[in-house]
Amino acid sequence: MHRAAHILGNAASEDATKVQRRFDGLVAAMARHRASAGDLAGAVGHFCKVTRSYRPGLFHCYAVPDLPRTDNGLEQLFGSQRYHERRATGRKMASPAIVLRGEVRVIAATATRLHSPTADELGRVDKQRWRDLRRRLEPRRMARTLRTRFRRDPKAYLAELKQKACQPALLT
Repeated sequence: MHRAAHILGNAASEDATKVQRRFDGLVAAMARHRASAGDLAGAVGHFCKVTRSYRPGLFHCYAVPDLPRTDNGLEQLFGSQRYHERRATGRKMASPAIVLRGEVRVIAATATRLHSPTADELGRVDKQRWRDLRRRLEPRRMARTLRTRFRRDPKAYLAELKQKACQPALLT
């Protein structure tokens, strides 16, 4: 395990193919000599299996400059977003606004934390794309509104549904 961590640590700043070749060689050797690991043979097998599943995306960080090896930065960014949302709403769970407008709110909060937009940037927004986004989000908002009507007064809501269902259909 320590050798695998050392290879993936890439202290010598080797290119992706060399790191991948060294790591694949180590995993193949571990698989070949698994039986000699004694009680740890199961752990070695598990390591090889998990490594196989993660292998396709494991070496991109060595091929792309400035790509971090871990996603800790992203986890911190979204964790702080969750923290601020909880602090602002007082909720322990995700607020309904995140569920309804999540794709907009999370991106906006992240972007403004990284760089505050100028008036010029805000003025250059594509209005058609904005309208399309609003149109896509509207059914979620509408469904939530209908659910709150039921919660506030279930009898009135069900009576209205019954009245609509019992209306005779008009012939055209």
